[in-house]
Amino acid sequence: MNILTFDIEEWALEAGRNGGMRQDKIAEYDRLLDQLLEVLSSRELHATCFCTGMMATTYPQILHHLAKEGHEIACHSNVHTWCNKMSREQMKEDTHAAVDALEQCIGEKVKGYRAPAFSITEKNPYAFEILAQNGIEFDSSIFPASRDFGGFPSFGYEVPTRVQYNGIEIKEYPIPLLHLGKWKTAYSGGGYFRLFPYSLIRRIMNKSDYAMTYFHINDLITEPKKLMTREAYEAYFKEPGTLINRYKRFIKSNIGTGDAMAKLTRLLKQNDFINITQADKNINWDKAPVKKL
Repeated sequence: MNILTFDIEEWALEAGRNGGMRQDKIAEYDRLLDQLLEVLSSRELHATCFCTGMMATTYPQILHHLAKEGHEIACHSNVHTWCNKMSREQMKEDTHAAVDALEQCIGEKVKGYRAPAFSITEKNPYAFEILAQNGIEFDSSIFPASRDFGGFPSFGYEVPTRVQYNGIEIKEYPIPLLHLGKWKTAYSGGGYFRLFPYSLIRRIMNKSDYAMTYFHINDLITEPKKLMTREAYEAYFKEPGTLINRYKRFIKSNIGTGDAMAKLTRLLKQNDFINITQADKNINWDKAPVKKL
């Protein structure tokens, strides 16, 4: 079961950071999205698209286009602030604003959520209660290993799981990992997808009963990304913008970008995918593991 998802945020982030003035960047996002949708349409594939609330208010035409093509719209926070960078009250406000904006935009109930940077961790399990209070039925925010910006190494499962917290239950679709000895890493999205060879990624998917992808439009741009200024880095990542930190981000952002679009197109043409709602119908949730937080 290969699940296809995209995190859709770039247009709104561009507007927030640069006032939407870099029209060449917006045009590049548009071009890549059109190219992706053409491939998906030719294969009759439908994805779950995790969109920020700001996408609904600043670029509603993108969401309308996705929905018209039959893709599922889910929530990716309001302004792409990481959950572990917000207080409980701030996440409540952010989630409510995001879900409301998305539902008003597409005229349908929003059932799914993914935290920016997989930022639901061991330190903020109350996030699940907030999601349930906003009508969220499924989540895909758990990275069940350590990572730079969080991770949930004690989660214990890499398959669809019933998460229970304070009387609520949400269906969780965690990110599956590649196990290399004691090292655990993702392979099915972001920089990991760009780093690992196509043959390895396809082999893992073919052997797995469950694969969750998470692709970004920005990962598919071939033009090298520039080193962030200290001010821009600290404003976005909320941590010191030292030269080491900025170079680490620079390297991660540019690894494998040259052929990422071709690699993804090949993957979509050679493998079958479903979205999360389609996957939900294939899962016997009575037999799924339960994680009590």
